[in-house]
Amino acid sequence: MKILLLGKNGQVGWELQRSLAPLGELIALGSDSRDLCGNLGDADGLAATVRAVAPDVIVNAGAYTAVDKAESEAAACHAVNAAGPAVLAREAARQGALLVHYSTDYVFDGSGQAPWREDAATGPLNVYGKSKLEGEQAIVASACRHLIFRTSWVYAARGGNFAKTMLRLAGERERLSVVDDQLGAPTAAELIADVTAHAVRATLRRPELGGIYHLAAAGTTSWHGYAQFVIEHARRAGMAIKVAPEAIVAVGSDAFPTPAARPRNSRLATDKLQAAFDLVLPPWQTGVARMLTEFFEK
Repeated sequence: MKILLLGKNGQVGWELQRSLAPLGELIALGSDSRDLCGNLGDADGLAATVRAVAPDVIVNAGAYTAVDKAESEAAACHAVNAAGPAVLAREAARQGALLVHYSTDYVFDGSGQAPWREDAATGPLNVYGKSKLEGEQAIVASACRHLIFRTSWVYAARGGNFAKTMLRLAGERERLSVVDDQLGAPTAAELIADVTAHAVRATLRRPELGGIYHLAAAGTTSWHGYAQFVIEHARRAGMAIKVAPEAIVAVGSDAFPTPAARPRNSRLATDKLQAAFDLVLPPWQTGVARMLTEFFEK
C-alpha cells in the first residue's frame, strides 16, 4: 500500500509519520518539499503530485491555521483549507484512493452546552471556520472515499503550545488571567495520529466506515482549568512556579479581544467514532500529563 501524507511538519503530521509508517510505503511532504509539490495552495502542483504518486491513501494534515490572521488573509486561507482539499478529493475520486482529512469544531457556532454531534447544523463564526467547512463540503461532494476527523484544542510535545506558554508565564508572573468561558478537550496530536492509523486500516477493509467523525480526548475543561492542571502538575514536579494557585484568575473571553470570534462550546461528541472503530478515548488529563512529563525530562 502506498500512502501520501501532506503537512508532514505540523503537529499532527509529525505524529502521522510515525503512526502510518507500519501500514505501507509512506511518502511524506511538507509545503516546502521540492521533488513533489506539498503546497496545498498550489492546485496544479498538488494534482500533479497525486497523479505521480498514485497513492492508495491520501492523508491531508496540512492547513492554514492562523485563525486571527485569516480574517485579513481570507483568500490565502481559502486556497489552503478549501480549494486544496477540493483538488485532493477530485484526484482521490479519479484514482479510487481513500482521502483522510482533518477539520475542526470551528465549523460550529459554539452555542449551547451539549457536545456537538456529527449531524449538528454548522455555523462557523470566522473565516478560518468557514474555509474548513468548505473543505469538508468539497470532499463530501466529490463522492470520493473519505474519512474526515473534526478535532479541537490540538497540542503536541514538539513545538510551542498553550501548556508551555502557561508554564513560562507561571514562572515569570505572580498573577495570571485565563479565559474560562470557552469549553473543550485538549487533544494530543499523537492520539489523533494513532486513531487515524487504526481507522484507515479498518476503512480499507470496510469501506462503509467512511464519513465524518469527531475525534477529541474525553472530558471537558476551560482554558482556565487547563492552565490550572498544567501549572499544578509542574509545581508537583518541582518546577519553579511563581504564581500561587489562587492567583490564576478566571476571566471572560471579552478580556482578550481577538480579530476572529472563538466558539464558546468546543465540546465534540465522540460516540460515533468509538462505536465504529471499537475505541476508547482517554481523558484529556492523561495526554497532557504525558506531554508534560516528556517536557520536564528534556
